[in-house]
Formats: sequence, structure tokens, C-alpha cells
Amino acid sequence: MPCNWMIRAGRGGTYIEDFEAKGYAAIGWSKLGDLTQYKTNDALKEAYLREFSQAKPQAMANAVAIIVKFRDQIQKDDTIISYDTETRQYLVGEDQGQYLFKPDEVGDYPQLRVVNWQGRVDRDALSQSAKNLLGSVLTLFSVSDDVIAEMRSALAGKPRKVEVPEEALEESGSFEILKDEVVGKSHELIKDKLASLLPEEMEEMVAAILRAMGYKAKVSPKGPDRGVDVIASPDGLGLTQPRIKAEVKHRDGSMGAPAIRGFIGTLREGDSGLFISSGGFTREARYEADRCTFPLTLVDMDDLSDLIVAHYEKFDLEGRALLPLIRVFWPAE
Repeated sequence: MPCNWMIRAGRGGTYIEDFEAKGYAAIGWSKLGDLTQYKTNDALKEAYLREFSQAKPQAMANAVAIIVKFRDQIQKDDTIISYDTETRQYLVGEDQGQYLFKPDEVGDYPQLRVVNWQGRVDRDALSQSAKNLLGSVLTLFSVSDDVIAEMRSALAGKPRKVEVPEEALEESGSFEILKDEVVGKSHELIKDKLASLLPEEMEEMVAAILRAMGYKAKVSPKGPDRGVDVIASPDGLGLTQPRIKAEVKHRDGSMGAPAIRGFIGTLREGDSGLFISSGGFTREARYEADRCTFPLTLVDMDDLSDLIVAHYEKFDLEGRALLPLIRVFWPAE
């Protein structure tokens, strides 16, 4: 019977575009070379110890378990999903039953499986319990049939949110990994809350973040704003630098190069630009931003969540009302 697997596309979904364009899912551990050379798990463990001698025993056990699953346990016709953190979409496909070792094909992720990608599913199309179960930060983990059924219904254009029975997280055996699991889940839940904001509320959220960072910020009046939604500066009047102009695009999909060029056209000497897009940015957009002669930072949903967590203690009442959060304490050891 086919199984279901989540395979992360690198930290922050770095390689998700390569996964989709090239028809692969991939993991790292390039120092191990072609995994087919290890005929037994013991041989694989010995190689891992040679190449990663500083790894803690539990970290080694977790890594080897993931590698073995990737090489041996994933089978032809298994469902494979991966997550695009910028667009908040899950890539869904089927494994084609082929493992390959191809350095430089997908960044520094040379261990590949051939996948027939079938489409994307918005995270917002899933039930809350399904979102919770997909929150693990492990490189590779199994996914329940119920979650995949939700995804395939959404993929077919007939989304149905079914509250999936909560299952225990896959045993990691590591206190540090368990902490990462909790942090990863909370990060995604914050992004879920941000996604539910109205466009006007997202503008207020950006202004709240800038105020928490020590600026005097305000949302521009409605009307022809010439591509500027939030203005911030140390004095609140824009007479002292840095003078920050922010454009906020919420629920508009990935921003491309034309949108970035249009925003750059609003910047003048002494301005610094922030372009916030909850749908992320295309590679061309990021290239356009890199070429800009003004200071310009692109902020996707991941970045926005990180900024909120970093500065939430200094949020004013307006910001906290938009996104109520509670602090969670974790043992140091």
C-alpha cells in the first residue's frame, strides 16, 4: 500500500523551485556520496561517523534514520509533498521509484528521488489539525492518509476540511529537535494568523512592527498612494533619516520584477524601501531588488513572522490587538 511523505526543500524551502522545475525531491548529506554504495545500515553509520565526527550520537541516529527512509522506504507511487514557505503552498506529487546521486543538480542537495509533481495546494485550504500535523521541522517524515486526502481534494478543486485526528509527533529522540518542532509549529501558526488578516490590517501590522523597532510609523491615507502604504522615520515627519517607505501586498500571489520596478520608482534620495509580500517573490523580483541603487529589503511571510517574534515585546496595543500572542518558556537544557 502506498505511503505518504513530507520532504523539506532545504531550510526555508530554499530549493522548492528546483524541486518543481526539475522533477525531484532531495536531501543533503553530500559528503556521503552515492547512498547505494552502502550495502548495510551499519556501513552507512560508519561512513556518517567518518564524515560527521562531531555529530552527537542522537543527531547521528536521527540523520541515518532519515537517509535510510529516503533511500529504501520510499517506494514508487508513494505520495510526496514539500512546502513552499513563501507562497504557503504544498507541492504534491508521486514518487517514480528512482533514487539518484547528482551533485550540483539541486544546490547542495545531491541525494535525489524522481517525482512527478501534480500541483500545489494552499495551506489555507487545509483543516487546522492537518496544518498542525504538517508542522514538523524534520527533513523527512511520514504523513497520514487523512491529511493527504484533504490535499488531493483541494488539488481536484473540491476542498474539504476534515478535522484529522491528532497523532503523536514522530519520535525524534532528541530534546533539541523537539524544541525545534515546537518553534517550527508556532512559526507556521503565526503565519496562518497573518494570512487571515485583511489587507488594511496587514498594513497596520507593518506599521506596528516599525513602531516596535523604534520608528514613528503611520499608514498612508487611502487613495492614490503611489505605491507607498506605510511611511516611517525617527521623527515621524520624514525629515530625518532613515526615511522608510513600505509597500504591502497581501494575498496577491508572488510578486514579480515589474512590481518591484514600480515600487523603486517611488523612492527618492534618502529613502529606504520595504516591500512586503505575503505571497512571496519570484527569483526575478529578488534579482531586481539586488540591482536597486536605493536600500531595499524584500520581506516575505517568513521574514514578517521572524520580525514579529523578535520585536513583539515592544508592540503597542494596536499591534497586539491585531495579533495576540503568548510567550512560551522552554528549559535551557
